[in-house]
Amino acid sequence: MRTFVYADKFFLKNSVENQGYLEISEGDFGQFHTELSETEKDAARILDYSGKWIAPGLVDTHIHGYLNHDVMDNDPEGLKIMSEGLLSCGVTSFLPTTLTSSKEKLKAVAKTIGEVYEDVPGAKIQGIYFEGPFFTEEHKGAQNPSYFSDPDLKIFHEWQEASGGLIKKIALAPERKNAPEFVQAITEEGVVVSLGHSDATIRQAKEVVASGASVFVHTYNGMRGLNHREPGMVGAAMTLKEVFAELICDGHHVHPKAAEILMDVRGRDHVALITDCMMAGGMPDGNYMLGEFPVVVANGTARLDSGNLAGSILKLKEAIKNVVAWGIATPEEAIMMGSLVPAVSCKIDDKCGSIAPERAADFIVLTPAMDLVATFLDGVCRYEAI
Repeated sequence: MRTFVYADKFFLKNSVENQGYLEISEGDFGQFHTELSETEKDAARILDYSGKWIAPGLVDTHIHGYLNHDVMDNDPEGLKIMSEGLLSCGVTSFLPTTLTSSKEKLKAVAKTIGEVYEDVPGAKIQGIYFEGPFFTEEHKGAQNPSYFSDPDLKIFHEWQEASGGLIKKIALAPERKNAPEFVQAITEEGVVVSLGHSDATIRQAKEVVASGASVFVHTYNGMRGLNHREPGMVGAAMTLKEVFAELICDGHHVHPKAAEILMDVRGRDHVALITDCMMAGGMPDGNYMLGEFPVVVANGTARLDSGNLAGSILKLKEAIKNVVAWGIATPEEAIMMGSLVPAVSCKIDDKCGSIAPERAADFIVLTPAMDLVATFLDGVCRYEAI
């Protein structure tokens, strides 16, 4: 029996369509039809979401933890719990993200994820994101500077081998020694390089972008700000050609007006909404850990003892709703920034981020107010909001 999803609006890869029927076949998307004959309807299973919208499953390409589990716990069961829990956030694909740590610990974490990534039950692991350890102390954030070092190709290859080739992206500071050479080498291997936790000048950033770096880590946060005499990392994120800018839209990390400025100058097709969520995501207020640092979660933020922000407790479904509520993006743009753009920025858009024929039927159901109704994985409803 053929299966179709009926809804009021569909956010397809290359268009937005109003009322119609999207076919689901053996876990994959089929064609979109504006109408079906009565005979076709009678012979089919219709999932009726009248009054609702259908969008691609969200793609979180920068997330450290969820539901009291952290990627750095190096715990296969924790990864599975994260994966299952992310379905309630509208996320169907993600990159588990590491923190700066010892070379040995990072190798062990890479190996664990590489061994279990195909076995997680919920949101799909599409690769690993190494956030560090090639950073500088000026904008360390919640990264432990005692582990900071210069980029090392031999060490990176050890991590990549341990992961089974699963590391899709790594972040570094452009001003580290040998950064341009390292960036050129690993981008030629197909790894995406992002730039952050850095006090680099625009000249230094431009040099590594010319070598292949293409993403800026949680733009504005953890980087040299924009100054009229030295545009710095923020100026680079805004103006260098063809780069992508990550953005945390929880209302705490970045002011909505600053988010709008970045979207306007960078282009919404090059802004990737991310969460940078830590283990307290989906949990009550209280005391938690981010890597090796104690964190207090209260009033919608996660903060170190110093008062500085330490990751977030943002859900990606909230980010896409926020930017629409702030009046800085249309629903179509918000959904694109939470799905296709992150996927393209990490070169995983062949696996996720859009609704297109023969792609895995990973999608979400939204109300016109941008509230999550349901999450589907491979054409099967795996989460329904109460």
